[in-house]
Amino acid sequence: MLSQPSHKSNAIVTVDALKKLGIDHFFGEEISAILDVSYNNMYKTLKESDVKLTDIALQFKLLREAGYDVSSDVFQRFMNENGEFKQYLSKDAEGLISLHEASFLNMGEEMLYTAKDFSTMHLQSSVKHLGQRCGALVRHTLEHPNHMSLKQYKARNYLTQVLLYLTSDDASLSMKELAQTEFQLNQQLYQDEFKEIKRWWSDLGLARELTFARDQILKWYLWSMTALPGPQFSKHRLEMTKSVSFIYIIDDIFDIMVMGNPEELTLFTQTINRWEDSSALPGYMRACFIALNEVTNGIAQFVEEEYGLNPINNLRRSWATLCNAFLVEARWFADKQVPNAEEYLRNGITSSGVHLAMVHLLFVLGHRVTNETLHIIEGNSALVTCTAKILRLWDDLGSAEDENQEGFDGSYVEYYMKDNTSCSLNAAKLHTKKLISKSWEELNKEYFFNKSLSPYFKEASLNCARMVNVMYNYDEQQQLPLMNDYIQNLLWGNY
Repeated sequence: MLSQPSHKSNAIVTVDALKKLGIDHFFGEEISAILDVSYNNMYKTLKESDVKLTDIALQFKLLREAGYDVSSDVFQRFMNENGEFKQYLSKDAEGLISLHEASFLNMGEEMLYTAKDFSTMHLQSSVKHLGQRCGALVRHTLEHPNHMSLKQYKARNYLTQVLLYLTSDDASLSMKELAQTEFQLNQQLYQDEFKEIKRWWSDLGLARELTFARDQILKWYLWSMTALPGPQFSKHRLEMTKSVSFIYIIDDIFDIMVMGNPEELTLFTQTINRWEDSSALPGYMRACFIALNEVTNGIAQFVEEEYGLNPINNLRRSWATLCNAFLVEARWFADKQVPNAEEYLRNGITSSGVHLAMVHLLFVLGHRVTNETLHIIEGNSALVTCTAKILRLWDDLGSAEDENQEGFDGSYVEYYMKDNTSCSLNAAKLHTKKLISKSWEELNKEYFFNKSLSPYFKEASLNCARMVNVMYNYDEQQQLPLMNDYIQNLLWGNY
């Protein structure tokens, strides 16, 4: 049976608490100094006879998150001669929780696979033996590991579930008050922004022209709200939500019209590629293009006013790239072609819309065109391709029927089974989940060690990947309980 977590008061635990409360940005210099000391002393600590798993796992997690070159070999200290974690650790609640959280920072390391398996097995088997509060903490750790979850969402749980184990000293109370104030200010700002987006969408009038398209304003805004949290990005979120909305809208045009008049989709794609006179388009497509042109010009103007750079040509090309990928899928369906799984996924990475969103985000955040940013613009960066692959594969694991629409959507699972005729549905899904895990490992490596891009852009890319499970995790009733929980907690709930 697991023992109850104990309270440890030291600098590294405080850093972890600040990060979990989402207020670490107020203490950047102090945290950097603490992590420097921790990094320099870590291997010395490993030699101590009474070193604890929770201390090393916590240091490993915080250091790797901050970009320090720390090896997962530090966990060898806790393994036996057979390469297994020592059995006494199965009773260490703090150690198992810290080890479990650290295991998600995997970049393809066998050690962290072993750590995840060991911590998962013993945490799951011991939940029923724990008290109510400790059991709830363990369940939440298993269901929502920190690295895979949004900081804002985890911060609320941290206060309600974990503050029980913090002392009631002045420092802990101050941290709690600061976190509550920060959350309340951000929540009010998000509510105001959502109202502004609703006004924009109503004034745009496109919903009246495209009656078949999904009118999901909250879902569009949720992507931007979670990718770029905080008051300093208010204007950026508004601009990003507009571009995200058109990814959904144009996706709907292709999904629905491919069943009726696919020739019109070719005409629409040609217009987007040339970005010129739309008079030859059907009325609903012309209205969409005119609105898209207005939004794209507005974003380019925003970037120019903020940073002195006009990215209009890059933004237009990103829309052409997206529509070209949509058209490939439409032609597959119209011509009754069956692509192989690899071909489908390669195109699906682009048609996910992630590349387009990241190109817009790149400029909205003020990045100029360099050799590094060209990898983003051309769709070759792991920060883009891995996030896109995670989204496409999660969507294809069974969520395509969820969207209350009648249209065409391919499925990697389906095409993989056709390529491998002896493969069962469960085996195909397991293969797909393994691809998602590998994509996370590549994304982690790029996130931790790419020093050329701003931490805000990297965090936004990681947050988009984190949101995929929220946006596409459908239950048996084709509902999104986790997304609704996020909305309730972040937008409307009381702290």
